[in-house]
Amino acid sequence: MSKLDHVDPAALREKLADTGDAKATKRLMVALDYLDGVAVDELSDRYGIPRSTVYYWLSRFDERPIDEAITDEDRPGRPTALDRSVLEDVVAAGPREYDVDAEEWSPATLRDVLDREFDVSYSEGHVRRLLKELTD
Repeated sequence: MSKLDHVDPAALREKLADTGDAKATKRLMVALDYLDGVAVDELSDRYGIPRSTVYYWLSRFDERPIDEAITDEDRPGRPTALDRSVLEDVVAAGPREYDVDAEEWSPATLRDVLDREFDVSYSEGHVRRLLKELTD
């Protein structure tokens, strides 16, 4: 049994027609393309997202109702700070380790990876300062 076997493409298309949210639209398009046989690597390239994110989104559709799969989970309160040693490891590993097509970290790319992988939200300016500290 492969991912999304129980997901109804017609229900995805119906939800796509009703949504005006860009993130939900992208997630729905990824799921529909996957159901049409598009490989995860191609979806990653086509939509400019890491393969790990594609797999995460597909798993959400596999495990949850469509309305929950297309929305982010609530993040109440102040975001958790990431332990410094974890941040150092991420920076040292480099962007390619996190399915980012870049030789070096940019503040925006590192911020996005930290948000996706560790559920930690930092401003781009803060990430810029952290990068400077860790790479000097």
